[in-house]
Amino acid sequence: MSDPEATASSGQAEQQPRLGFFTDTSVCIGCKACEVACKEWNHVPEDGLLLTGMSYDNSVGLGADTWRHVAFIEQRRPARTVLAENGPAGTGDGGEFRWLMSSDVCKHCTHAACLDVCPTGALFRTEFGTVVVQEDVCNGCGYCIPACPYGVIDQRKDDGRAWKCTMCYDRLGAGLEPACAKACPTESIQFGPLDELRERAAGRLADLHEAGVSDARLYGADPGDGVGGDGAFFLLLDEPEVYGLPPDPVVTTRDLPSIWRHAAAAAAMLAAGAAAAFAASGRRR
Repeated sequence: MSDPEATASSGQAEQQPRLGFFTDTSVCIGCKACEVACKEWNHVPEDGLLLTGMSYDNSVGLGADTWRHVAFIEQRRPARTVLAENGPAGTGDGGEFRWLMSSDVCKHCTHAACLDVCPTGALFRTEFGTVVVQEDVCNGCGYCIPACPYGVIDQRKDDGRAWKCTMCYDRLGAGLEPACAKACPTESIQFGPLDELRERAAGRLADLHEAGVSDARLYGADPGDGVGGDGAFFLLLDEPEVYGLPPDPVVTTRDLPSIWRHAAAAAAMLAAGAAAAFAASGRRR
């Protein structure tokens, strides 16, 4: 059952169940099929496929031309804590080695700061509870970029407009799942009603803990967190910082209401002072 308060505060119509992503990183194999499918379906331009020489991760991070990004984290851990959740683990001097892989994406926050700061209405909340940029309305002001607590939104250099994951809004309208979830061969990316995904994720987490994977945790699944919960959340096998995620994300516009109230009060005081001065001046004349 959807939370009516969270639904109302997110700007989503109540009659439509909120849809989202659950990304289970414990079964991600790093194939990058999701990246390719996203680019092909959404006509996202190629972004260079940079080879850093330090990793097999050739797309580096999320940006205007990378709406899905599979992170490769090479990790060496003490032998006593090694668990091969993501495949074979090797032994070497100084401990054991494992890969952590995670397909990152826009979080489609419940309380989305990008929506708060957009002056043109280019960013809007869809009937599915997702957050989408209308490229034909975006004026390239860039206010949404620093507002995002996850650093997801980016501008293209050639036109200056903001771009990010739309959760394949056109496919959702046709009753289809997003291209990335459709292409994922291991079901690491799962799509569906957000409430159902949260229940499924809780069960998966319990199974991993029972199997001895004590570091497993959910990220972005809590409606009580600093962004009201994410529409795209994750099961991680280590601290969020290891994956390049902020540990305690907070909606960057949370103080706006109190700021506006103080500004209005200050403006009222200034207006009252000006009126009093004008009246006093009139009496002297």
